[in-house]
Amino acid sequence: MSSEHLNEGLAEDRLSLYVRIFGWGMMFSLALFLINNYFLLTVDSWPISGNISAGIYVVAFASAFFFAQRTAHRGLRLDAAYITEINTFIVRAAFWAVLFIGLADMVISFIRVEGMLPAAFGEEMAKKLGRPQFRGPYVHVPLAFLGIVVAMFTRTLGFTWLALLIVVAELAIVITRFVFSYEQAFMGDLVRFWYAALFLFASAYTLLEEGHVRVDVFYANFRETKKGFVNAWGAVLLGMSLCWTILIIGMGSKSAIINSPVMNFEVSQVGFGMYTKYLMAGFLGLFAITMLIQFVSQLMESVADYKEQPGKRVVAAPGAH
Repeated sequence: MSSEHLNEGLAEDRLSLYVRIFGWGMMFSLALFLINNYFLLTVDSWPISGNISAGIYVVAFASAFFFAQRTAHRGLRLDAAYITEINTFIVRAAFWAVLFIGLADMVISFIRVEGMLPAAFGEEMAKKLGRPQFRGPYVHVPLAFLGIVVAMFTRTLGFTWLALLIVVAELAIVITRFVFSYEQAFMGDLVRFWYAALFLFASAYTLLEEGHVRVDVFYANFRETKKGFVNAWGAVLLGMSLCWTILIIGMGSKSAIINSPVMNFEVSQVGFGMYTKYLMAGFLGLFAITMLIQFVSQLMESVADYKEQPGKRVVAAPGAH
């Protein structure tokens, strides 16, 4: 092998290593950011409350460097597939959680608006279920954990079934309104709750399947290597930057636009609606988290395309079977 080819091979190996360090650095930074945010909301004396310190990011990228060196035998595509699997589990668990929470909160809201809550649960429990500070931690949180457990034993992401349930919920509103002249606030809340989950949680899957709208003037005529180059820089400069902007603005302090509603279990003030408004604020955070993870995967796949590595993932064309 000539020295020119050897140097070229070493440069390619270094590029893969740098991309893997950067990608896993993003993953570790995200994990530490979320851990810091948890303590920021729950422990007043957390030593690094407020904006996360730069030192934590140093730890994140140092860990990424160590991990990339220890797993140097793994290629970019293998890492990308592994990261996508992590993201798939998060999205799957989120869909199961919103299914369980939506159904349970809808039933409680229906019983409450019909005045049957004391008879069903007793006076004391009826009062507690009427307070969002109780329903959130003692009803929603356990159901969210149930969603995580169910996600461990299932493989479907739940897009189809959730879309069907949204249609059923909307149809129920139409029938009860025009046939029985009956409509309550919780019925519209359920549709909005599931709609928000469907569009925000499915966004990462849509990115994986290249289903997002692409304003294409030149891209279709590019070679695969040039497409990989464009997608790699797009993932970093446009995708990851947007996700981090959402996370920092939305979760940078206790009064931030995502943290504040979640921390206070904010609910709608319209009638006896569902107590899920604070969760819908959290959906935006989960959207940014899952999209950031998927952009890391896309970065690795795109660099592998740029380097013309084998094993490219084939995305089915829309409508293909």
